[in-house]
Amino acid sequence: MLLGISIVGALAALVLGALGAMAAGAASGVAIGGKDLGRDLAAFMGGFYGPLAGVPGVVIALVVLALIL
Repeated sequence: MLLGISIVGALAALVLGALGAMAAGAASGVAIGGKDLGRDLAAFMGGFYGPLAGVPGVVIALVVLALIL
């Protein structure tokens, strides 16, 4: 355990966070660039770049939770 968070729980949170960031990136990509780039390309690019911002946020949140708990 990492001071209150188990390894399995931390990995599950990381995977779920990455999947959520990928889905949110795809949805945002379609909303922002779907008209100009086409929905498929915009969703692909959003799904690719979404985790670049989401995964570090999840990692920082897990570190903060590990320090608090």
